[in-house]
Amino acid sequence: MSNKWPSLDYLGWRDTCSALHLYLQVAGKYRLAHTPWVNHSWHATFYVTPRGLTSSLIPDGPGIEILFDFHDHQVVGTSGDGRRASLALRPMTVAEFHADFSRLVAELGGTPRFDGQPNEVPNPVPFAEDHRDRPYDRDAVGRFHQALMAIDGVFKTFRTSFLGKCSPVHLFWGAFDMAVTRFSGRR
Repeated sequence: MSNKWPSLDYLGWRDTCSALHLYLQVAGKYRLAHTPWVNHSWHATFYVTPRGLTSSLIPDGPGIEILFDFHDHQVVGTSGDGRRASLALRPMTVAEFHADFSRLVAELGGTPRFDGQPNEVPNPVPFAEDHRDRPYDRDAVGRFHQALMAIDGVFKTFRTSFLGKCSPVHLFWGAFDMAVTRFSGRR
């Protein structure tokens, strides 16, 4: 893995960033609705992979994993019984993504029922009602993924020497932030 940090100008990709944030919220809300609670909401986060971001196993239907693949620019769902479904990451509305994602979950044998309201964004519009056209800049998403992988490595190195309770390195889809948490044990 390269140690070079990518150039990622927020102003240049903020509309794509906003779209990707909301798409991850749709998938995150699905995961939240179907995964047993773990303290600090660690059960609902996404994890960095060499291809993008994964939900890890969601215990719905036959067991489902959601991967945001930033190389092929698609959302890929796989199920425990061998099914696979995907949808393209492209310019679209959040309502389109929500409908396509719900179909993907159903194709995999899951139950696409989850809260349809975005979190931690100003003036939230329910996913199914958000018909504003959103861009998708593949190059910017690729640079974002490179940044996520670099941050993941730094956070894991930071966490490794701590012997107390630690969170995994993860991305919270609500505020769209990477995090790792260390607990001192003090009250």
